[in-house]
Amino acid sequence: MTMTTDLAAFAATFAALFAAHNVGDHWVQTHHQACAKAAPTAAGRIACLKHVATLTAAKAAALAALALVTGLTLHPLALLTGLAVDAASHYWADRRVPLARLAGAIGKRGFYELGSPRPGRDDAPHLGTGAYALDQSWHIGWLFITALIITI
Repeated sequence: MTMTTDLAAFAATFAALFAAHNVGDHWVQTHHQACAKAAPTAAGRIACLKHVATLTAAKAAALAALALVTGLTLHPLALLTGLAVDAASHYWADRRVPLARLAGAIGKRGFYELGSPRPGRDDAPHLGTGAYALDQSWHIGWLFITALIITI
């Protein structure tokens, strides 16, 4: 491959992963999974695993469609490794406590809590929270790494 085709493969792979991530994280994820995945229980871990499994399936389907339509060849081991790394990073963040601890450790706790309901109140019914922004930016950063693993 040439540098141009390597860059095109990377860009197309990242775009497919990014699109599938948005669909999988917002449309495919069930309401139960979204509400339960952070619970510090076996049921919470199972809900998160189910979410990550369907999200990973959405990403695999997008990459399969990309390969089918464009003729892009993806090495199976690189594909499996990349999707496994992405799934692990997604599970880690979606359990919520680890990401909140990371935010606190690097001085982002205030941003993480931005837009959250006040204690004892349900007065912030929107998606625009710092926790959501940090969650999504974490996932997108790992999509970049995943695309590198799959294509380089």
